[in-house]
Amino acid sequence: MTNYDGAIDAALTALHREGRYRTFIDIERHRGAFPNATWTRPDGTTREITVWCGNDYLGMGQHPVVLDAMHAALDEAGAGSGGTRNISGTTVHHKRLEAELADLHGKEAALLFTSAYIANDATLSTLPKLFPGLVIYSDALNHASMIEGVRRNGGAKRVFRHNDVAHLRQLLAADDPAAPKVIAFESVYSMDGDFGPIEAICELADEFGALTYIDEVHAVGMYGPRGGGVAERDRLMHRIDMINGTLAKAYGVMGGYVAASARLCDAIRSYAPGFIFTTSLPPAVAAGAAASVAHLKRDRGLRDLHQTRARTLKVRLKGLGLPIIDHGSHIVPVHVGDPVKCKMISDRLLEDHGVYAQPINFPTVPRGTERLRFTPSPVHTPEMMDGLVRGMDDLWSHCALSRQQLSA
Repeated sequence: MTNYDGAIDAALTALHREGRYRTFIDIERHRGAFPNATWTRPDGTTREITVWCGNDYLGMGQHPVVLDAMHAALDEAGAGSGGTRNISGTTVHHKRLEAELADLHGKEAALLFTSAYIANDATLSTLPKLFPGLVIYSDALNHASMIEGVRRNGGAKRVFRHNDVAHLRQLLAADDPAAPKVIAFESVYSMDGDFGPIEAICELADEFGALTYIDEVHAVGMYGPRGGGVAERDRLMHRIDMINGTLAKAYGVMGGYVAASARLCDAIRSYAPGFIFTTSLPPAVAAGAAASVAHLKRDRGLRDLHQTRARTLKVRLKGLGLPIIDHGSHIVPVHVGDPVKCKMISDRLLEDHGVYAQPINFPTVPRGTERLRFTPSPVHTPEMMDGLVRGMDDLWSHCALSRQQLSA
């Protein structure tokens, strides 16, 4: 008979041996003080830390505008939504949020999901039901949610080399000109922080009669005059057919969405199981997200400060001679290239310096490209940045030596 416990133990042991076993860090956020937080160690003792790896990019998770809207909706509507969107789970807060998102992206409509992962998966897996014979062209470094949606849709797929427009053209040209086509890509790729070639992809889409699907998860709220993303910044939103975004990063709350034509949103709403059979977001969450989206349409100063913090951290880490991956976005990855060393630095930053930066290992990134990924925000003070830089300066060469000794 199968030894199930033994198989589980072997799988977990392999992760430990490879240095990529993932450990949850138990933290308690403090309203008004974040990114300061309290870390509870496994033995129950605590330490005050600064979070440097969160995706609450602008600190909106503690903004009074968001919290006030959530308190008001909670008092008005209670906790949960009580059902799916089709069965009692659509409230005025959900409708207001979808209207804010449609306006943000200059689209006729938006469709709200419980996460951007579900929005990507549900939409991309549903498109072949709407367009029989569909071929989806997917960037090689697309997020796992996009990959899963493309994989599950049962239609044809083509994977083009990352940001390689020439390769994409070859794939488009090789297929039946009459076949329906969708090009799926991202605006900001979260692990390297590089940008997708939006305009060049739109040109190919026009030439080959393809629809465009862009994931702006790591850009909405942060780029463009009103936070509509890189496509808004580059004045290309009108050339994108479907825009995916999140409410859990720059907007500081929870949820995901797709913005598109009213007809296309209606079709996805009607055909996507990931939408039809999922309980909708709590009204208070939808209300907080709507308030956040509306606020960031006006608050350009917060976006500008965010970019300044990111540029400053990159300059300071480069000054230490660290291998920064810099493509001009707000994401600050430091290439380590070894899972054990990556974990060692992360652990020591936390314990010795009170700096929390989770190691990024396979399968999130390819083997040999392990990294620490810092996400500076407007609520990170210069003093916090000083502490991070001192910690990296102290640990980088020390942990490199420790790893060599460990391997000897």
